Amino acid sequence: MLSGSTVNKYTLDFYYPGESDAGPYPIPNNPQIEYGSDHHILVLETDTCTLYEIYDASFDNGIWNGGSGAIWDLNSNALRPETWTSADAAGLPILPALARYDEILSGEIKHALRFTVEETAGYIWPARHLTSDPQDEVPPMGARFRLKADYEISGFPSEMQVILRAMKTYGIVLADNGSNWFVSGAPDEHWDNDMLHLLDVLSGDDFEAVDTSLLMVDLNSGETK
Repeated sequence: MLSGSTVNKYTLDFYYPGESDAGPYPIPNNPQIEYGSDHHILVLETDTCTLYEIYDASFDNGIWNGGSGAIWDLNSNALRPETWTSADAAGLPILPALARYDEILSGEIKHALRFTVEETAGYIWPARHLTSDPQDEVPPMGARFRLKADYEISGFPSEMQVILRAMKTYGIVLADNGSNWFVSGAPDEHWDNDMLHLLDVLSGDDFEAVDTSLLMVDLNSGETK
């Protein structure tokens, strides 16, 4: 999280420029860049309540580059233009759907969580973008699933029960391709990876699909009824 005057802003060379917001993007001198293949940079400018998200960020010879970028006005419910990606394949914002360690400490997560699966097809509201054409028995981007109410969570550590209760109450939203049923969290040194891997026992049989179309106010808005 940054004050609007504390960092330089950069115009990036995107390799998906037609589906990216031009910027400029505020990037700290030593930004946290996601490990692995996606190399996300997420910056929240608190002065303006604006979220900047970059996919596949890299820095070379004094120039920042990226795969795609999205700028979100967090005072608005507006979605990406139809068929546009964001820094996430589904065209959704990343930061609001991450599990955060401070939420674990509070004992409650009050929002849906983003997750990935290896194969997706098509997209449904509120997602805006697909990675492959729709096909039967393959979930679309934007699909929401809810952990079944009778799934027994008492055997998990209390920290993991916070995540599991959120899965039952708010569900999980398919946001990208990746490991099956992988739920993402914001970086924090307090996470216990061994404990997090206890959630690896979850499978598709433990979830139920949710028809979120009943909540939609407008196809181009994330507002819900």
